[in-house]
Amino acid sequence: MFLIDNIKTYYGNIQALKGISLKIESGEIVTLIGANGAGKTTTLKTIAGLLKPKEGSVMLDSKNITGYPAHKVVKESVILVPEGRRVFSKLTVEENLKIGAYSRNIKMNKLNEEIKNIYTMFPRLEERKNQYAGTLSGGEQQMLAIGRGLMAKPKILLLDEPSMGISPIVVREIFHIIKNINKNFKTTIFLVEQNAKMALSVANRGYVIETGNIILEGTTEELKESEEVKKAYLGD
Repeated sequence: MFLIDNIKTYYGNIQALKGISLKIESGEIVTLIGANGAGKTTTLKTIAGLLKPKEGSVMLDSKNITGYPAHKVVKESVILVPEGRRVFSKLTVEENLKIGAYSRNIKMNKLNEEIKNIYTMFPRLEERKNQYAGTLSGGEQQMLAIGRGLMAKPKILLLDEPSMGISPIVVREIFHIIKNINKNFKTTIFLVEQNAKMALSVANRGYVIETGNIILEGTTEELKESEEVKKAYLGD
């Protein structure tokens, strides 16, 4: 289980998160939806150790990882796939995937076996395995970023805006893959997303964040039926 309790995070004197709390059970897909600037990415950066909260706690199972630097968070198998994908553009697809497993220090035969598993999930990456990542389309780079994250064998995979800058057809494909990762690998996923419709189509539960506060939470069905969510995020 992953538990965030009363987290308050600042950028200088500006408070971005105002005491948010949320829970993610093992094996769930939980989504955090909200407008641009609401605090979604800040939440993920705080969890991932890129920002240090002034108050509150981040618990992974029974372990307090609050304020851990990013490399220690990775060692705890909490893996962030960042907004904008951030692939290594001058390295090949396969080199990017290998970097994903760097912290695990595994043997070459095991590494190659795991890369094959990623290629099974993302056939387009195998077709382009010797291609520089910077030459891939936006959708292919997103697949690579997710594949690289999976190479770290995450206990929880943090996905930041996976639909950003991708065509609607590829967005549907990416979200289908996200659901399959959760189903087939039992990977716990925390999904931050502006595209509320797509996020709620794959998640088990969700939270709505507004100006650094959690204003709603519930099952995806409950959120889909919420008049506030319909009006603000679903276009109904």
